[in-house]
Amino acid sequence: MAMLRAHGLAATLPEGFEGRIFVRPHLEGEIAHPVAHFATFPLPQEVADFGGGAVTLMGPNDIFAVLFEYGPESVGKELFARQGMQRSLSAGDFRPTLLRRGLGGQSGTQWFFTEAGRPFTFYAVLGSHARRGVLVPRVNSLLAALSVSPPPLSPNSGAAPWN
Repeated sequence: MAMLRAHGLAATLPEGFEGRIFVRPHLEGEIAHPVAHFATFPLPQEVADFGGGAVTLMGPNDIFAVLFEYGPESVGKELFARQGMQRSLSAGDFRPTLLRRGLGGQSGTQWFFTEAGRPFTFYAVLGSHARRGVLVPRVNSLLAALSVSPPPLSPNSGAAPWN
């Protein structure tokens, strides 16, 4: 099993998964935050934050998942009120209507939460809605393998430096 660790995120990848944790380059006037991509198929070099460029490559037995961090201004907002990452999903949590871009036969889920004082969404796509009973336990093994550390304190201000 491979271990990924960067930007306060860590994952011990379950068998059959690959992944990466990164921060996109900053654009003018924008602050970038950590993103983690995980898949059971080879991830292309260029993948949009929520899977554009990857989910079209999925087969019926594949999974694509994202752990996406939002800025500190999101902490305490109603959308992020759930404390802690959901660690066990059911087949009923996945629906074709939850996909950002509906692709025939696929299914998805999305959860917003705060973990270790940091706001996130977990978004996952299954290659086949019909096979969700087999694929969801694999998503759960990924969720069990993820961890989030609290943001480090800035030595000067005591505030969390989000980048």
